[in-house]
Amino acid sequence: MPESEILVKVWRGDYVESLHRGSIAVVDTAGSVVAAVGDPDYYTFMRSAAKPIQALAVIESGAYATYGLTERELAVVCASHSSEPDHVENVLGILAKVGLDETHLRCGTHLPTHGPSAQALVREGRSPTSVHCNCSGKHSGMLAVARQMGWTLEDYWRREHPLQRLCRENVAAVAGYPIDKMGTATDGCGVSVFALPLRNMAQAFARLANPEDPRSAFSPERVAAARLVARSMRAYPEMVGGTGRLCTALMRATPVVAKSGAEGVYCFGIPGRSLGVALKIDDGNARGTHPTAVRVLEQLGLLSAEAAGALEPFRRPANINNRGENVGYTEAVFEIRKSR
Repeated sequence: MPESEILVKVWRGDYVESLHRGSIAVVDTAGSVVAAVGDPDYYTFMRSAAKPIQALAVIESGAYATYGLTERELAVVCASHSSEPDHVENVLGILAKVGLDETHLRCGTHLPTHGPSAQALVREGRSPTSVHCNCSGKHSGMLAVARQMGWTLEDYWRREHPLQRLCRENVAAVAGYPIDKMGTATDGCGVSVFALPLRNMAQAFARLANPEDPRSAFSPERVAAARLVARSMRAYPEMVGGTGRLCTALMRATPVVAKSGAEGVYCFGIPGRSLGVALKIDDGNARGTHPTAVRVLEQLGLLSAEAAGALEPFRRPANINNRGENVGYTEAVFEIRKSR
């Protein structure tokens, strides 16, 4: 069995202070591994990288059309957003269109990850509410599906609810992985989270970004739904992440459809190339995902000079100390090995 490899080195001065090991799978729409580093069959939770796949239900159920949702709102359904004002506004907009409000959200809460937005709440003497949770967009979309289907709302987040079963079925189908082999646990926001091999996560994103490819084997309805999800994410990348976030920067600078997941997971699909990429940093530290994702794109020949410049802060992040001094950097060091 292949083992994970050193993907990233963290330098302090002239010394390597830390290492991040991990695995990468580059897969086509048929599920064939075309390139890899480490173990492409590494089995782990997809975490929030599954959100664009879960969002298919918003369209396929008819909720998107029934409630007059917009592409900007669909993008925030796919998001792990930073709780900036536009994120909050669009989540509340979805709920209002569905005839609900944020009291229906069961995603928990935390301070905005966007520093100025968190500081604004503190200055105003306000506490964060459920709409500030980075998963509130996903939950608003789930509530829209539940209402459209006539399912109960108060327990939509529970694993046995038909909504969560539908999400599980969709992830398994798009990823080309047997549903009885897919692990299920509870995510940070309370709903189901799914475990599967990296190669299948990559296949899911290859299909999401290339739904018309015959090897994706999508129905006409799913082709249309996937096309809409991908178009929305790329049209409104600021809704998928936010200020200073890799997902937003990648989709502005390159043609990919990208989504992060917690614990060092990152996935993206490449339109027109029928390829998807999934990576996992073994220790779960997101510090390693940024340079790794950019290096994959670089080695696949997808970085123009302009894109490389825009993504430089993610490719080789500086290590800044408390005095504002640059004392080192983080850098990806692997070489992708092509399978064919």
